[in-house]
Amino acid sequence: MARAIWKGSISFGLVNIPVGLYSATKGGNEVKFRMLREKDHSPIKYKRMAEADDKEVPWENIVKGFEFQKGEFVIMTPDDFDKVNVASNQTVDIREFVDLSDIDPMFFDQPYFLAPEKGGDKAYALLREALEKSGKVGVAKVVIKTREHLAAVKPLGKALVLELMHFPDELADPKDLNLPSIEPGKKELAMAEQLISTMSEKWEPSKWKDEYREALMNLIEEKVAAGGKEVAAPKTASRKATNVVDLVAVLQQSLNAQGKTSHAAPAKKAKKKAAGHKHRKAA
Repeated sequence: MARAIWKGSISFGLVNIPVGLYSATKGGNEVKFRMLREKDHSPIKYKRMAEADDKEVPWENIVKGFEFQKGEFVIMTPDDFDKVNVASNQTVDIREFVDLSDIDPMFFDQPYFLAPEKGGDKAYALLREALEKSGKVGVAKVVIKTREHLAAVKPLGKALVLELMHFPDELADPKDLNLPSIEPGKKELAMAEQLISTMSEKWEPSKWKDEYREALMNLIEEKVAAGGKEVAAPKTASRKATNVVDLVAVLQQSLNAQGKTSHAAPAKKAKKKAAGHKHRKAA
């Protein structure tokens, strides 16, 4: 049974919907390693050392400081943080509704599920269906763990999702990058569009897996079984980077490769079907 991170309500206008907030992502997929001393595999400890004299500092002697200029700090006390702490009223406060297509995906950050609490089913379903039919999302402010977040309330099947968002000043501006302003040739563009069309598929998230993590865990399990000894590296197919000189030639090779792949699949199905027919005839 999932446990709510917090319980509060969604508010828009005079409507109040009691809800619980639940994690929508699974943690723990990252393979974690400990740092060890090579000669005896003793785990490495990390200490808090003062720059001035390289002496260890206990937690009770540590304060928070903001570096307003190089080497100059203003010290912040717990009372200082209390003075500016955003009041948490456990409310997803929807301020306005906007078209989902108007929000740049760059703004979205971390999703959570919202589930109705006792007495909130009818209003929850009403908001979910209204958002689904209108194509809108609710833009809200919400406080989680003493920090105020910008967020969007979106429908997802039978659920409402609260997706935390970045504030505009948290996003970097791409204008600082060295980006090309080259106009592609008409033939190259047409071939690129054709290649995209040929490679287009219906989105199926279940077919995507973290292959690196799987290979790494398999290697770890083999080393455990071998008593920590070296094992053979798994064979993996890799794509080598090339200097693209003739874009048209490369695009044509890509289209040819896609053509072979698309022809191979129906041929394989036909061969399987014929084999099945032959088996039934023999029977």
